[in-house]
Amino acid sequence: MKIVILQGSPNKNGSTNILAEEFTRGAEEAGHSVLRFDLADMNINPCTGCVACGYEGPCIQHDDNQEIRAAVLGADMIVFATPLYYYGMSAQLKTVVDRFCAYNSSITGKHMKSALLTVAWNSDDWTFDALESHYKTLVRYLDFQDQGMVLGRGCGSPSMTRHSRYPKLAYELGRKCR
Repeated sequence: MKIVILQGSPNKNGSTNILAEEFTRGAEEAGHSVLRFDLADMNINPCTGCVACGYEGPCIQHDDNQEIRAAVLGADMIVFATPLYYYGMSAQLKTVVDRFCAYNSSITGKHMKSALLTVAWNSDDWTFDALESHYKTLVRYLDFQDQGMVLGRGCGSPSMTRHSRYPKLAYELGRKCR
């Protein structure tokens, strides 16, 4: 299976990175190929709402999102990896998700698998409610087959994350994807 990870954290050495690396390790051990995009390092403009794409054509913006589009449309699974920023996904990841509008039908028609990897400092039981709801809405709207979520509560620093159960859960999620 071809898996694309959209890693939305601008902190390359942070807690989101730890989960993405562990998911990748598990997925590769299970025989899958993984292509990861560190979105903060890419030149990706927000959707302008111009609708020049007709919701299924090429985007008039010529930026790094063309590479993401090709990878997503060639993949079997997409993994959203993000720190929790004000109870939602990072702006880097949201910008890419918004650009899906130029190829919604193509994504939907693939019936791709998906997963969510996320971390937050907060450990309250309601911490991920809004992000989890947003993710589930994407799953429904884009006809994804959800493979699972790792909701890393209390992962405020890489050290806290490494000493939590969440890296192992990300690894196991990568291993079990079929």
